[in-house]
Amino acid sequence: MFIKIIGVILKSELKNDLIIIKGGKTEALHSKSHYGIITEEGLQLSLIEALYLLEKDKIKVTQNGKELSLDEMNLIIHDNDLFANYLVYRDLRNRGYIIKTGFKYGSEFRLYQRGTSPGEGHSNYLVKVTSENDHIPLKDLSSYVRVAHGVNKYLLLAVVDQENDITYYNIEWTRP
Repeated sequence: MFIKIIGVILKSELKNDLIIIKGGKTEALHSKSHYGIITEEGLQLSLIEALYLLEKDKIKVTQNGKELSLDEMNLIIHDNDLFANYLVYRDLRNRGYIIKTGFKYGSEFRLYQRGTSPGEGHSNYLVKVTSENDHIPLKDLSSYVRVAHGVNKYLLLAVVDQENDITYYNIEWTRP
């Protein structure tokens, strides 16, 4: 698999649902726009980040000598049950936010206020993505809020409806 960034084709590979881009030219993509994480192997992008960059014509992805279309990348996202997460990621990125994984907090994303980025400050929100048809037990919702409060963050519940519209709910813990 190859990813083309700003006219330069960089060797990359799809590995365990991640895209690894090798080469020094990826530094700007990471440091300026905060995509992916730098590892010993290179710049590591999630499938969601890669689809977003492909949709924005920032990268070209090929696999086995064949360029993957936007539809083919969308199929990969659907096959990995990430479509709702992608819709929320795209919406928040388009609004100017920096989004990173929230895995260690039990949420899909961490959200940085505009003008703040990883390394310069802390994220303000944990984003939990759900569908309008999902049922969240009250105990689970309570634990999401407690984790967010415990790490000095707010919980943003992103609800994706059947038309792929997103409604955000800011859920805060309060002392009675």
